[in-house]
Amino acid sequence: MNAQLMNRAYAAGAAAPKAVYTCPVPHTPQAVAAVRHRARGPLTAWGLSEGAVEKALLVVSELVTNAVLHALPPAELRLLLLGDVVRIEVADSGTAPVRSCGTPAPVGPRRGGAVVEALAAGYGADVRPKSVTHWVELRTRPSVRPPNLLQFRRRP
Repeated sequence: MNAQLMNRAYAAGAAAPKAVYTCPVPHTPQAVAAVRHRARGPLTAWGLSEGAVEKALLVVSELVTNAVLHALPPAELRLLLLGDVVRIEVADSGTAPVRSCGTPAPVGPRRGGAVVEALAAGYGADVRPKSVTHWVELRTRPSVRPPNLLQFRRRP
């Protein structure tokens, strides 16, 4: 990963990644399974729990599928370990051209997007003139919520 990309992604004062993994994404439907398989290695090596690895792999599948179906090649997966957060990025060459029938691909919420949104601590897209990077951040440890003290009150 080049320094400009790192500076752009983390200019807000966030800590530099502890570890980075990159992988090219072939522009074929079979790429989803292959990239998901390759991503398991670094996620496991970074010490993530099995649950966190599975959540991250689900997000990898969704982002890679979207790149293969709706964007132009080349595409690249990037995994970044940022303390207790894993940032998953898929960069591609932008929106795919309109379908041969002259209509754009349908837009709107899809089930995969809802799943990613439910898992994510944060998500978004960095849109540039000739590229788009979709990203999702996942917590590697479950957030600890303080107990609801009201539920423990006894009524007289």
